Amino acid sequence: MGNPTGSDGDDELICYCFRHSRGDIREDVRRHGHSTILTAVRQAHREGRCRCDTLHPQGR
Repeated sequence: MGNPTGSDGDDELICYCFRHSRGDIREDVRRHGHSTILTAVRQAHREGRCRCDTLHPQGR
């Protein structure tokens, strides 16, 4: 059974380029009602500042 606080996997990195964890994103949504992190990551990707192919363990 999962953690009743909803913090399962909060330390898991979701974005290796900018070091955002599952917990960072969860907190961002709690504070803002949506993910400002996702918006920033998408913008960085459009600007060519994303390095997922080299930083993510699975190259994505």
